[in-house]
Amino acid sequence: MKLYFSPGACSLSPHIVLRELGLPFEAIKVDLATKKTADGADFKLVNPKGYVPTLQLDNGKILTEGPAILQYLADQVPDRQLAPANGTWERYQLQEWLNFISTEIHKQFSPLFNAANPDSVKDAQKTKLAQRFAEISPLLEKQDYLTGSRFSVADAYLFTVLGWSKYFHIDLNQWQGIAKFVERVAARPAVAEALEFEAQAKKIA
Repeated sequence: MKLYFSPGACSLSPHIVLRELGLPFEAIKVDLATKKTADGADFKLVNPKGYVPTLQLDNGKILTEGPAILQYLADQVPDRQLAPANGTWERYQLQEWLNFISTEIHKQFSPLFNAANPDSVKDAQKTKLAQRFAEISPLLEKQDYLTGSRFSVADAYLFTVLGWSKYFHIDLNQWQGIAKFVERVAARPAVAEALEFEAQAKKIA
């Protein structure tokens, strides 16, 4: 498999999951500004949407959109239990979390990355994010992960988007459940490996 990624982007979540599962993969860095891969190839020939993550299977098939990729990967190694079995109530709860993270946290960060937006817009977005953090923090004070005591693909996704807070001076220590969750996930060996790999990739022009 090939994972097309950009350091620090939302593609970090499937990167973490691939390492958690122990699946062999090739990580291909993408410049999101130029839409070129590290070797100069046109990324839009792989994914016409032009953004990451993108997963290319060994048979050439392409899968895009983070929540879909995360679930596909988890289902390749069901014994690791990074996602409940398809068709179960627990699987639908996982999908509920993936949708929540995608729409209510991930996309709420997007306007903050747009330098053209005025401070008033960015302040409004930070308020929205604070509301969502306040909603999920109590849960993470009572349990280690979103769905209970076991790490799942939803946790990899949440950890990834929470990592963007540092770029906008959002202090996660305001929400103790979230701050402890970030520390807990960061301590996982697979997560540390993915973070280190992407840090090194970012240094390479």
